Amino acid sequence: MWSLQDAKNRFSAVVDAALAGEPQEVTRRGKPAVVVLSAVEYARILSDAKGSRGSFTEHLLSQPHGGVDDERVPVRPRDVVF
Repeated sequence: MWSLQDAKNRFSAVVDAALAGEPQEVTRRGKPAVVVLSAVEYARILSDAKGSRGSFTEHLLSQPHGGVDDERVPVRPRDVVF
């Protein structure tokens, strides 16, 4: 983990470590701020995120529906007096 000032002063070391497959965390005022990672790793993360998304309809249709009785029961509506 790098402080922002250390990362700034040794940016080439931060980049080299990220290229070696080790994401580098950078803090600002002691709190996590950013992560530096290789372009290859970033592309993989984006690809995984896009590949796992589907439409809401696809999600519903992919759910198991065994044992569910979804037939409508014919019911006569009640009379309403206005």
